[in-house]
Amino acid sequence: MQARHNSHIVLCVRSFMSLLPKTTAPTVLEVSPQHRKLNRLIDEIEQQKALLAAWQQAQDQIRAYSQKAIMPAYRDLYTTLYEQMQTLWNSLTLYRLSKTDTATVEDKIQALARLLQGSRMLNQQQSDEVDKMYGYYQQANEYAKKKSNKKETSFEAPENKDAKVDDEFEDWDSDQYQQAKEQAKLKRQQDKLVQAEKMVNQSLKTVYLKIASIIHPDREPDEAKKAEKTELLQRANEAYEQEDLFFLLKLQLEVEQSKNGSNKGLSTEQVKFYQQALEAQSQSLKKQIQELIDSLVWSNKAKIAVQKSKGQLNIEQLYKQIDADVSAVKQQLKAEKQRLMYMGKESGLEMLLEHGVL
Repeated sequence: MQARHNSHIVLCVRSFMSLLPKTTAPTVLEVSPQHRKLNRLIDEIEQQKALLAAWQQAQDQIRAYSQKAIMPAYRDLYTTLYEQMQTLWNSLTLYRLSKTDTATVEDKIQALARLLQGSRMLNQQQSDEVDKMYGYYQQANEYAKKKSNKKETSFEAPENKDAKVDDEFEDWDSDQYQQAKEQAKLKRQQDKLVQAEKMVNQSLKTVYLKIASIIHPDREPDEAKKAEKTELLQRANEAYEQEDLFFLLKLQLEVEQSKNGSNKGLSTEQVKFYQQALEAQSQSLKKQIQELIDSLVWSNKAKIAVQKSKGQLNIEQLYKQIDADVSAVKQQLKAEKQRLMYMGKESGLEMLLEHGVL
């Protein structure tokens, strides 16, 4: 079905392109900027559809390779971090630590519990232990916070509002500003995608009904033409079910030109509608591509590599990045196992605390 659908797209593309002025004819030099933009959008969507198809074709292979290559390494790493958490917890009762060292060890246990909490790399028993540890420190922190607030209330000094405002502005450092800026940019992109989806849905029905009103076979007395229109309507139905606005737009162009029996150009209103609909379709395709990439490329480094390539699929490059990530995880695993070995002895733990590498 997909191959047949793609062949129909190719036929419609060729049919539509044949309706445009030939580049060898002098009149083409007078093509309006609106028409040129429409043509650019059509080319862009063709590329996006091909890119999406390439990602879809490669997704199973990429997932299988990632699972086989990196999951075992991550499972070993998280198991080692879990053992660190348990070892440090036991050290609080086994070793005679100073008050400062005890606080440092407890901070490390909390950090490990936060990291491991909700992880799918641990078995059920380990996950339950992590949840207990996480819950314990959450309660301890809440108790300490309430106790601290109560003490501060008893010795509260007059509030300096101007100083408070200054502190707030100092807290708003460049990193926070950049983060807020990125969040605002992301929200604008999300809003744009929402509007694009609405436009696609509206255009889908509009274009489909327009096609159906022109080519409906029941209104055609000629049997040969009726068969042709039946096939066209079937193609339109398939495209509508698959929410393929691009195909419907191409089909509508083909049908309208066939109806008019001339190569008369599109009106200003038609150009405007097609431009809006195609832009919406382009945004929708971008979203599909990005969602597919996010589902396949979980590593931040790999995502950056894909972004630098402007979304162009490069299987070899992606595999190299996965291999590099595996190597990095294995290096970290080696370091964490060595750290765990030191944590298992009082002298080793003291050394880690002394050098600030716990």
